[in-house]
Amino acid sequence: MPRIHFQQQLAELKDKLLAMAALAQQGVDSAIDAYLQRDQTLCLYVKQNETAINTAQRELDEMAYELLAKEQPMAIDLRFILAVIKINGDLERIGDQSLGIARRTRDIMKTEDYELPVDYSAMGECAGRMIRTAILSLLEGDARIADSVREMDDEIDRMNRAAQADLLKLIQDKPQYTQQAMNGMMVSRSLERIADHAANIATDVIFWIRGADVRHQLSLSMD
Repeated sequence: MPRIHFQQQLAELKDKLLAMAALAQQGVDSAIDAYLQRDQTLCLYVKQNETAINTAQRELDEMAYELLAKEQPMAIDLRFILAVIKINGDLERIGDQSLGIARRTRDIMKTEDYELPVDYSAMGECAGRMIRTAILSLLEGDARIADSVREMDDEIDRMNRAAQADLLKLIQDKPQYTQQAMNGMMVSRSLERIADHAANIATDVIFWIRGADVRHQLSLSMD
């Protein structure tokens, strides 16, 4: 009976993590839409959503640490709880980055509108796809799906490098739009960081399932 109860607690922990992941995904989608549409209402929603994510993070951490202390799990159950704690942190940081995009959007709305030479819609789609796939790998407990998330990271890295270069050139060619370009550079960087956190989540799923630490295996390809 105690073992059954423990497995039920693990299932509840996973459900709470998936609910938090859904909040993080909503925050990213709304932040991107807020930026593309210059929507103040969506910016406010992202801020409220980030507050909800912070609350969920505290509750999840408390539950996970309590399970570690009381149940002293072994093997794959221990790895799962440790992965939950790390994934929880990455989801909270995704919320922070989404809020950063919303803040940049508000700043942009105070300046003259200028179409920047960056496909933020494509960057947002890439980051969003990585989060959705990482969450799916967690839901299914499938390390192969998690592998595919880590492979996607190179794509958005390339997009961010191109965006930074194009926006720097814009500043040099049209310095009157420096403020817009600087905000655009920060939005691009935030999307790249969101993708990094999605890759981290995938890495933690791999650790949970395979017991393998693959954090630095892609370091050569990213140089």
